[in-house]
Amino acid sequence: MKMPATGKTKDQVSSEIQEALANDADWRGGKIWSLVYFAGDDVADVLRDAYSRAIYTNGLGPGAFKSLQKFESEVIAMTANLLGHPDAVGNMTTGGTESILMGVKAARDRALDERDVTAPEMVLPITAHPAFDKAAQYLGVKPVHIPLRDDLRADVDAARDAITADTVLIVGSAPNYPFGTIDPIPELAALAEERGINCHVDACLGGFLLPFLPRVGHEVPPWDFSVSGVSSISADLHKYGYSARGSSTIMYRDRGLRRHQFFAQTDWPGGLYGSPTMTGSRPGGAIAASWAVLNFLGEDGYTRLADDIMKTTTALTEGINAIPELKVLGEPDMSVFAFTSDVTDIYAVTEALEKAGWHPDRQQLPPSLHLMVTPVHGPIIEPFLAALRDAVAESAGGKPADGSRAAFYGMLGTVEDRSIVRNVIIDFIDKLTQVESEVA
Repeated sequence: MKMPATGKTKDQVSSEIQEALANDADWRGGKIWSLVYFAGDDVADVLRDAYSRAIYTNGLGPGAFKSLQKFESEVIAMTANLLGHPDAVGNMTTGGTESILMGVKAARDRALDERDVTAPEMVLPITAHPAFDKAAQYLGVKPVHIPLRDDLRADVDAARDAITADTVLIVGSAPNYPFGTIDPIPELAALAEERGINCHVDACLGGFLLPFLPRVGHEVPPWDFSVSGVSSISADLHKYGYSARGSSTIMYRDRGLRRHQFFAQTDWPGGLYGSPTMTGSRPGGAIAASWAVLNFLGEDGYTRLADDIMKTTTALTEGINAIPELKVLGEPDMSVFAFTSDVTDIYAVTEALEKAGWHPDRQQLPPSLHLMVTPVHGPIIEPFLAALRDAVAESAGGKPADGSRAAFYGMLGTVEDRSIVRNVIIDFIDKLTQVESEVA
């Protein structure tokens, strides 16, 4: 495809964008259960205004853009207070994956500097986000996966057994994405503290929701910097912080820990170069939008949204458990959970839901459906539960699912199978990133 020889008008471009967006899933109507965190048109207006005003600013140059220095430092300060340690330090990143990569890099480099560890390993539960395995591949850190207890939380005894002299990091989630359960952070952090290594809490999902749950009557297991031994936390602003996409934070207990995150080059002909995170240029619009939404909603706004979300979550989990063929997995601590069936094919239930216009995510190990509750789902509780009951009735008689009809990554079996499917996934990604040439 070639660039147009003659530029199109603003109206033409706008029309084509709108036409393309019309093919997207109905996230406003609550028909999908992941990817979008929409807190209302008033919040969206604030984000658009802030982002557009700062669209040409660049976080690479805080000296030139003092506005971004103010916005980012205040976002980090507010985040530190939410995470239980006002003196915590950190940086904004473009998303949870970058935040996790920075947390792994800091742990790796600290162990190299302090203990001369040259073959680093990290211990993480099987439910830890794949971004940790991506970080492992990128940064040369060996991932050592541990199983879960029966309550779908990390097995601390397995973590203890997995630690070696080369371990640089222990990971826990608050909560994990597949089941919405918070790992036993105090126990994991104590293991790390005993050995002088980092403990990272992945709160990309929960970082901007969990702090408000006790205020609306929901007890939460200890998970933040109030837990001794927690050295770093990732928390996404563009999830339950309701900011624009491209907004996350990586936080550290102190500056000494954060220093291992930084990159500096002293002998480049272009001058001295330093970067706190992976990216050089950083979109100022995302930084400004995050500052704007935190100030617009305030603690009362986030508390109100948390209350609404948890009421919706309770109604959904109770409604699902009331369907005899279904059960929610574990005891989720937040607004993210999965459900399955021991008596019918859960993927057949999914297919029936999809025919009715609903799109829950499929999971594997065990076969299950996954819901992530946001403010848009409050009005559709009963319609969804009715559709779910109908889908279960339509699927009656099917054998319990074995995972073979999950999303394509659900077909992994033997090591050889995983290698084959890994290549299929890579080929698929490659194809998605190609733009086919237009026929002249």
